[in-house]
Amino acid sequence: MLERLREAYAPVEGRVAPFYGLAASLAMTIPLFVGSLTGHATQGSIIALGAYLVALRAPEGPYGARARNLASAILVVTLGAMLGGNLASHPWLSVAIVPLVVGLGTAVPWIGPTAGLAVLLTAIRPDGDVVYNGLLELVGGLLAGALLLAPWPVRRLRPLRSTLAEAAAAVAAALDAVAEDIGRPDASVLNAVELTDPGLAEVTRKPDWEESRRAASQALTAARATYDFYRSGRNRKEPTRPERLIDSLSRIFQETVALRSVIEAARRRPPDRAWEEEGRVAISALAARVRLISGAVGKTGTSPLGTADSAALRRLGRKGEEIRRAGLAGDEDLVAVALLAQIRRSVERIAGSIDAARRIAAGGVRIGFGPPRLIAYDTPGPATTWGRLGRALRYRTPGFRQFSRVVLIALLAMALAAALKMPHGHWMTITAMMSLRGTYGETVNRVVQRVGGTAIGSAIAAVLLTLTPGQTTTAVIIFCIGLVGFALRSINFTYWALFGTPLAMMLLDFTVPSDWVAAGERIALTLAGGLISFLAVRLLWPSGHAERLPRQLGRLLSVHADLIRTTAAVVDGRQERLPLEELATAEEEAESIAETIVQLGHERLPDLERIDLLGSVADSAHRIRDHLIAIGRMTREEEVDAGPIPEILDRLADSLEEAADDLEDPEPPEDTTDAPSPAERLDEEFSDLDTHLSALARRRRAEIKQGVSTDEYTPLRHALLQVSGTRYAARSLRGDTETLIESSQKVFSPS
Repeated sequence: MLERLREAYAPVEGRVAPFYGLAASLAMTIPLFVGSLTGHATQGSIIALGAYLVALRAPEGPYGARARNLASAILVVTLGAMLGGNLASHPWLSVAIVPLVVGLGTAVPWIGPTAGLAVLLTAIRPDGDVVYNGLLELVGGLLAGALLLAPWPVRRLRPLRSTLAEAAAAVAAALDAVAEDIGRPDASVLNAVELTDPGLAEVTRKPDWEESRRAASQALTAARATYDFYRSGRNRKEPTRPERLIDSLSRIFQETVALRSVIEAARRRPPDRAWEEEGRVAISALAARVRLISGAVGKTGTSPLGTADSAALRRLGRKGEEIRRAGLAGDEDLVAVALLAQIRRSVERIAGSIDAARRIAAGGVRIGFGPPRLIAYDTPGPATTWGRLGRALRYRTPGFRQFSRVVLIALLAMALAAALKMPHGHWMTITAMMSLRGTYGETVNRVVQRVGGTAIGSAIAAVLLTLTPGQTTTAVIIFCIGLVGFALRSINFTYWALFGTPLAMMLLDFTVPSDWVAAGERIALTLAGGLISFLAVRLLWPSGHAERLPRQLGRLLSVHADLIRTTAAVVDGRQERLPLEELATAEEEAESIAETIVQLGHERLPDLERIDLLGSVADSAHRIRDHLIAIGRMTREEEVDAGPIPEILDRLADSLEEAADDLEDPEPPEDTTDAPSPAERLDEEFSDLDTHLSALARRRRAEIKQGVSTDEYTPLRHALLQVSGTRYAARSLRGDTETLIESSQKVFSPS
């Protein structure tokens, strides 16, 4: 129980939003003050309620996206208020209609819970002019939207600057993770020390590559998504400065992935002479330069960006040249020398991309204005929405199951309130529909947060409503509570339940006296609503995340098979580079598995063995993508004889496709032929690759003996550099592909 309470109340999920709290509070209290001073307190409270409902949206992202979000919220609140006004004094008609509106908000993201709250909170008011009250709530919504968007002219580019700075910082962290991993230093001593200061832990702990790589990939995706909101960057022949900066950071990140792959290969076949210290210092210096770019982009004004020259890079170059000459003299393994040369070239390419990004950042992040648009570019059309609804119904997706549960519990809560004629029955409905989540664990945490916060908040509201002598004083208290509640809302839902409860109570009862009895009723009804949510998630049909795993894993395997075939096309020269869209699709499929792991972990009795296997699936998929990026980056420099690498990639893609088919058809027909197994064919291909690499090394030595300059970049030298790096990446790719297939199959037949 104590652990459950800690999980519910302790986590910090976001940051304080003081402007959000100030704007929302002003939008609510201005109408209350004006109404109380002019003798129109009822109209002022209706306007304040409209502002409250619109402010609940908490729009984020670029201001254009925020404006569209708030516009949709204003429309939903206005229509919901008019619908709720028509339902006033018709409780059983409300029972039939309101649950459907609540469910619609669950299924359609841009509607959200705002529609259900608007209809429900309007339906409990006494009869009045429906159109007039709807227009009053429209005024409140417009006021809230105007205040929330007030900083737009002076802070238009701040969301873009922030995401670009975060992307650069994440790429720098990935470089640091690569640098710290050179030589595989023992981090167990520091890891054994318990640190409570997050800042100290960040600088003393060895960074994890997988976490850093994933964070950098997500940050770059977020930066592209944020940039896409700015219309003026579209339909241009020349890319804008932010777009060029994102492209530069993406090149740095992809080259970092390739660099780590080559470093892993060099660790397995290292030269006799030490090079680790020079490599670690050089890559750390590159990370520091990317952090300077992050700081310059995130701020306005002049910031230091460093210089293009680097002593650490020159030192690595001298060490690499020393080892190269030793290899030519026969004192070092030529393959190890080639791997170190690949590391040097990768570091130089990263440095070049950093210089390009530095020049872009020095000119400032600017983007012009474009004509406004009412809907986002990625808003699905009616046909797409209808198709998604059809698939949700046909496959009984988790979203469809959640929609059904929400409609059912809202119907039950409203029917109980109508049958028992509860004056504050809407609190039970609100708690039930807002607490129910897709999984058992999430629902229990939300119920605990809402019940605890509502109990304390109702007591506070009862005291305040009893002690406040007038409406003006009540408006002042609403301003203070709203300021704190909305500012802390993103940190933890408990804070919102604590402050949002008295806020809603005082708004709804602004013109009607309240007492301790009403507070006690609200607490009891909140408990009842929480109990309904708990019973719904405990007794009704499962969430459906486990049932969709075969389709998810099948898509994951198929998408990565396609990516491997595309990489094979890059290696043999049929394609120039790996398409960003295919890389993004592979990342999304792997992230969908990671999200399913989180959802399965929230079940009442989580299947830990299956969760571990899915974790192995997600990690293997991420590593496969890294290996393919590395192979693609190493083989696109110049067309050389890559040996059997394209055939190896095709066979690995075949294995993934066969595994995807096996998930759909668990009992395929038996293979009665005497053909070698896929593993045996891969062994033969890798044996041919080893033979090809050995032949390249012998030919390179013979080339030098024939008088070719050691500094001349011949096709044979290029081939040795590329094949030596891709060989180890291909072997790692095979291991992770086999792990992915094996883990995917064990998900449904664990040992």
